[in-house]
Amino acid sequence: MIFLRSDHEIDILRQANQIVADALSVIESEIREGVTTEYLDTCCEDVIRSRNAAPAFKGYRGFPNALCISINEEVVHGIPGSRMLRDGDIVSCDVGVLYKGYYGDSAATFPVGNVTDLATRLLTVTEEALYAGIAQANPGNRLYDIGHAVQQRVEKDGFSVVKVFVGHGIGRQLHEDPQIPNYGPSGRGVKLREGMVLAIEPMVNVGTDDVEILKDGWTAVTKDGSLSAHFEHSIAVRNGEPEILSRRNKRNDRANERRK
Repeated sequence: MIFLRSDHEIDILRQANQIVADALSVIESEIREGVTTEYLDTCCEDVIRSRNAAPAFKGYRGFPNALCISINEEVVHGIPGSRMLRDGDIVSCDVGVLYKGYYGDSAATFPVGNVTDLATRLLTVTEEALYAGIAQANPGNRLYDIGHAVQQRVEKDGFSVVKVFVGHGIGRQLHEDPQIPNYGPSGRGVKLREGMVLAIEPMVNVGTDDVEILKDGWTAVTKDGSLSAHFEHSIAVRNGEPEILSRRNKRNDRANERRK
């Protein structure tokens, strides 16, 4: 079932997603060579709990932490631990919260120190693909218009969209209908309506789109060992233009800055 949220519900969802945005901003400020992923997880959970919210991922289907943190060839669902960040890494951070009965969800990939030109281009393309998808989230458009826009932007630069993981509706549950593929033909799928709240999240690989799951049962990695990036926003479908509920002020939001 696809829910249409009231203005009151969207207001709470906005508050939930601003807690996510705050957590990501703190995480970004702490990312540097030598920092452990466990430390970033602690920072994330501290921010969430200081806002009277709960970490949505901790305990979700057995996931042990507040933060999903995935490095280099890790696509999504990486588990924090003793691993230290190194100069040249790219680090995908995915944060979810539960606040007043509603969920927030957003992700971004950050560079550590001096990264390669290829890594920089991957981050730029993935973030631009996210905004290309968001731009299609208007009443009257079709669901696959979002994924089609994402896929076009990604493949223009010769990268691959991960197909086994998708975006989703979000509200009183972390994952609701509809599923939102980051690929596909335009003009298909359910018609978008005002009040839908969607988490749009392209995951993009430098190499092929094939992934595999590590022995921990969670961490997804590129099968060919190539770099991967992940960006996500929770948005509300509105008359006029989509509202990015998880928008945050950050220096390196390159695609958003170009849209202003």
